[in-house]
Amino acid sequence: MSRTALRDLVRRVDAATPPGRDRALDALRALAVLGVVLGHWLVTALVADSGTVHGASPLAYLPTLTPVSWVFQTLAVFFLVGGLVAARGHASARARGTTYGAWLRARVARLFRPVVAVLAVWTVAAAAMLAAGTSPDTVHTLCKLVLSPLWFLLVFTALTAATPLVARLHPAWPLAVVLTVDVLRFGLGAPAWLGWINVAAGWLVPYCLGAAWARGLPSSRTTGWALLLGGTAATAALVLYAGYPASMVGVPGAPVSNLNPPTLAAVTFGLAQCGAALLLLGPLRRLLTRRPALWAAVALLNLSVMTVFLWHQTAMMAVTATGLLAGGPLPGLHTLPDGPGWVLARLAWLPVFAAALLVCVTAFRAYERGRPRRDARTAGELGAGGIAGVPRPRSGIPVPYRR
Repeated sequence: MSRTALRDLVRRVDAATPPGRDRALDALRALAVLGVVLGHWLVTALVADSGTVHGASPLAYLPTLTPVSWVFQTLAVFFLVGGLVAARGHASARARGTTYGAWLRARVARLFRPVVAVLAVWTVAAAAMLAAGTSPDTVHTLCKLVLSPLWFLLVFTALTAATPLVARLHPAWPLAVVLTVDVLRFGLGAPAWLGWINVAAGWLVPYCLGAAWARGLPSSRTTGWALLLGGTAATAALVLYAGYPASMVGVPGAPVSNLNPPTLAAVTFGLAQCGAALLLLGPLRRLLTRRPALWAAVALLNLSVMTVFLWHQTAMMAVTATGLLAGGPLPGLHTLPDGPGWVLARLAWLPVFAAALLVCVTAFRAYERGRPRRDARTAGELGAGGIAGVPRPRSGIPVPYRR
């Protein structure tokens, strides 16, 4: 794209954005998804060994990398924004007389259209690999990497469907459930399966916080600092004195994972992230207003955010598979993640992963956007939620928000 076309796109996106739109919310959603993508690329290794490929994590070999999980485990921010947008959207839909079913279908549609494409492609790919004689262990490893992120969509969809019920639920209630479950599991020897209650309760905490924000809960800097400092202090105490893992993602071989299922430490850490998100709102609003090019990048990313999330592991695996054609294991791509050299090599591979992801997004983003809608008002409202379809202008260049 030429500079002139790029400037024209930036101008059109900025002009099409309604004056009342909170650009910072879109930025937080984009940052949350990019955090997950970069986190997976940094802590997931595919090691080629004796004709098979198996997964490994540098966190298991290099504990000093644990702070990486603090930076890139950003799902709480996504649930915070999701709760806010869903609560506002449902209230707006009720005011217009839209039924709950129609509202839910519109919000869920954009989530699951791209899922169908991923499942179709990987069903064919897995069958082809097995038919070609690829080791079943290798196929299992690759398919697990593709399918494992889908748990997030299932939980998010369930919470979205429950929005009318939880819109007025105080975040302290699901937090109390998480605390009770952890006390029973780790303090009183209750069965480990009890922890799966926290899959819903744990992510319900930031989701309810977002819903409470939508109905007028103070979102001042004081609230942000209280959540950030309180959540950080609670997480540090749980790690230092209660035996919780320091990593905020799962580490292969570790007896306890903070994320699978979520623990109290993961939830308090998420509250700290929510506090940081509140503190970033003002600076992000000012930055995105002053920098139309940056806002255009955020807006366009939000148009394909689910496609990015669903295909980022495929992009990494495509680069890894292509690298095997070089004739030997490549550092940072096929080698064991057991030293600083692997880390430096992996950082060098990140731009290649990003380029492969861009190809995937270009090929499959249409499944997320769906068909153009004639009703600009409806499309604008659904686009504001970041979930449903967004209209496409006649020029073919996507304009995410119309006046």
